Amino acid sequence: MKLEDALFNWLQIERVAQARPDDEAALDTRDFFLQVLREDHGINRVRVTSEDATMVYVRIEKEEGGTKLFFFDREAADQLVNDVYNDRCQS
Repeated sequence: MKLEDALFNWLQIERVAQARPDDEAALDTRDFFLQVLREDHGINRVRVTSEDATMVYVRIEKEEGGTKLFFFDREAADQLVNDVYNDRCQS
């Protein structure tokens, strides 16, 4: 899986896990993407550093040193949590 894809997947499920801290499936899925980031891409740390009306900024720290900043469309990042919430409301 490409780094950018793994980061985006992590970001989406991280937002679900934050909104639903008792959702074991969301927590397990978040941990899976953290494992992919660690094992496949050598990432030690990943975190949302800031966000604004249109973007979410994610910083990674690599095992060999160095950091890199990625940015993702906020609407796209929030899509999964919105879908989960809407599905739950319709049930």
